[in-house]
Amino acid sequence: MKVNLDRAFATFSEHWSPRIAADLNGQQVKLVKFKGAFDWHHHEHEDELFLVHKGSFVMEFRDRRIELHAGEMLMVPRGVEHRPVAEHEVEVILFESATTLNTGNVITEKTVAELKRLDESP
Repeated sequence: MKVNLDRAFATFSEHWSPRIAADLNGQQVKLVKFKGAFDWHHHEHEDELFLVHKGSFVMEFRDRRIELHAGEMLMVPRGVEHRPVAEHEVEVILFESATTLNTGNVITEKTVAELKRLDESP
């Protein structure tokens, strides 16, 4: 399955609403755009990998901040509280378990219980 990332990201504009690009071995590759600050949360049983496609953002942890730019990635271990923050829109590829809820251990207005696939209409 071939995915052109520029074209795929161009198919949606919503922030904090991941799209499933591919499934593999119980994992999913998700594309997401975000801007602003997300909610503080953690994932009890899942690690998350963030790979920046375009733009930049800061991953905040309770004890530090890590800046990420296009072409860089960060793995957040399970159980670690974190919050992505983007001053400007950023495009990110997520690699995580198919069961991962975007807001982890909290339910907020940014929670997306059922993710759309890239080929689905908004």
